[in-house]
Amino acid sequence: MFKSFDPKELATNVLHDYLLSTIAPRPIAWASTVDNNGKVNLAPFSFFNVFGSNPPTLVFSPSNRVRDNTQKHTLLNAQQTGECVINIANYELAGQMSLTSGEFPDGVNEFKMANLEMTPSVKVKPPRVNAGPAQFECIVKQIIPTGTNAGAGNLIICEVVYVHLNENIFNEEDKIDPHLVDNIARMGKIWYTRAKEGLFQMPNPKGTKIIGFSRLPDHIRHSKYLTGSDLGRLAGVDYIPSPEELKAEEARLEMQLIFKQFGNDPRELEKQLHKLAKSLIEENKLEEAWRILLSFR
Repeated sequence: MFKSFDPKELATNVLHDYLLSTIAPRPIAWASTVDNNGKVNLAPFSFFNVFGSNPPTLVFSPSNRVRDNTQKHTLLNAQQTGECVINIANYELAGQMSLTSGEFPDGVNEFKMANLEMTPSVKVKPPRVNAGPAQFECIVKQIIPTGTNAGAGNLIICEVVYVHLNENIFNEEDKIDPHLVDNIARMGKIWYTRAKEGLFQMPNPKGTKIIGFSRLPDHIRHSKYLTGSDLGRLAGVDYIPSPEELKAEEARLEMQLIFKQFGNDPRELEKQLHKLAKSLIEENKLEEAWRILLSFR
């Protein structure tokens, strides 16, 4: 038995969910662009793939927002300048990639928001994500809108004009090893898949006042135990615990035992609290992780 539908009879958000949950996994185009004034934008898109090698052709689609039918900065920038860089995100960068999908105001530099180093490109103006395993400098050959309604696609057909491949993704035979690339791909809702290990969950950034890296306290931002991806997930929420919540967290038995055992050694205490928070971040228990991290001060 099947559940069968005429797509014209489904609400756009329902059809959108059905499509994204079944046509998967989808690779992610982490597209960097600039507008005519040089303002930088970075955003991920999972409507993406390679469509030819001579000329090398990539296509991705910043769809009109289902919520209000507005167009995304990436599309507007590509229309203005005709250039972009398609950066590849791997598992190490998953949290920071997700953070850049947030709804930021025009002019916000997502590289800075996600604490990512911008590297100049060779043939185009948009910068590259330096930490990524691969970057493809592109010129926009054509933009094809598939409609004008909410959820309509805008196919950006790109020709690759310069390629950057991190030497760390090559094996001893000078071949690209998928285990070393460690790609991630998008599934439906908050599900992703990792090339080496399979499915994992990562919530989308929350709220309109996302914390971002710049608002993380120094001892968290410069943690020896939390990765950039961990911090990206943490910085993708708009939740900051109240003083009352922190007192309640510190009063928990588990926390009391940690403070009793390591309270006289600040470095070891920080290590234990950060490792505990890391395990919670990996379980997407971000609010709990926040409270634990802020209890060290």
